[in-house]
Amino acid sequence: MAVLGCIADDFTGASDAASFLVKGGMSVRLYNGVPETDGTGEMEEQAAVIALKSRTQRREEAVEDSLRAARFLLKKGVKQIYFKYCSTFDSTPEGNIGPVADALMELLDAPYTLLCPSLPVNGRIVEGGRLMVNGVPLDESPMKNHPLTPMWDSRIEELIKPQSRYPAFVLKREELEGGSPKRFGNGPFYLIPDYRDEADGEAIAKQFGGLPLLTGGSGLLEPLARRWAGELENSGPARETGTEGKALLLAGSCSKATLEQIRCYEESGGPCIKLDPEAMIEGTQTLDAVWEEAKAAENGSWPPLVYSSDTPERVKEYQKLGQERVAALLEDAAASLAAKAVEEGYTRIISAGGETSGAVTRRLGFSSYWIGESVAPGVPVMTPAGRPRLRLVLKSGNFGQKDFFRRAVQMTGKEEEM
Repeated sequence: MAVLGCIADDFTGASDAASFLVKGGMSVRLYNGVPETDGTGEMEEQAAVIALKSRTQRREEAVEDSLRAARFLLKKGVKQIYFKYCSTFDSTPEGNIGPVADALMELLDAPYTLLCPSLPVNGRIVEGGRLMVNGVPLDESPMKNHPLTPMWDSRIEELIKPQSRYPAFVLKREELEGGSPKRFGNGPFYLIPDYRDEADGEAIAKQFGGLPLLTGGSGLLEPLARRWAGELENSGPARETGTEGKALLLAGSCSKATLEQIRCYEESGGPCIKLDPEAMIEGTQTLDAVWEEAKAAENGSWPPLVYSSDTPERVKEYQKLGQERVAALLEDAAASLAAKAVEEGYTRIISAGGETSGAVTRRLGFSSYWIGESVAPGVPVMTPAGRPRLRLVLKSGNFGQKDFFRRAVQMTGKEEEM
């Protein structure tokens, strides 16, 4: 029976959350959207994660979808809801993190909850209410140039202020175990705890792990899962990570990390094919031609990587063709290639970028996934329910090591194929 229900604002964020719950000792199933059932009957997993597509939705839509997910999970008997958003708090002043968190607090009648985006293992920490990315304030990091959610401040209290009806208070490390949160008022309100390392995460989970609602990034989910796992029976058999068959790699993120990962893969001998939106619009580069080139480019153990990722300067040039038009074109291309690969018997799809991965999962159409081991922190190997030979690895743009693509290929394959 599921005791913890997690609502994530996009698919890669959901897989990120699920990976840390698995690492904390829980069995986890990820649902692509709110399941279309009547909600009766127990879930066999211990933690259920629902992936929405609400990160850049209008506030009203995001609240409606999130409440529908929460009501489904509560009907299934979960004892705690976790609203998961990005560890870089991807949200403009008109964003929906505040409205969704407000609505969930009201639904659950929670006196207060946390705003806890930290993910120390990936360089995101909070100290004195300020969100830092690899030692740099959020609004001075590459996130200041994000094409959809450019970050304008690093103070979480200021980021949430234009979005929420309720106040937020900074909770420093030395205050964590000192006194009742009621000293901040009767609520509802938010607390922003210092979270710089694993010890902070354990302390936060110990102090606040009994709340009906928590919100944040994936960092808190591992210690929270450990807290729950101590009260639950065995999480069940481990999921097999490797599978036989061919792989296709896709990348659409324009993050600094993904660009570096593409370079690393290409420099190490991995075959790479660049999608050119201008050529695609003109008809001089077609998906059929790209697919044939990808099949011909297979290089021993290293499968083809088809990517549309580019530098901020080039992205601005492409946006002159129409930002939404280009984004839709490239997402559709990645999704079509993934579907073609699965149709032709490929068993491994590895994708970099939240929007790209979301498009891939929607096209493939699987409703839920079992979560296995992780290639990198926050990037698990997933097996679609009912398709035991198929593996998907979907990552947020900023996640993963330099050699992420090689690692993902090796981890999802059988040893004899390497």
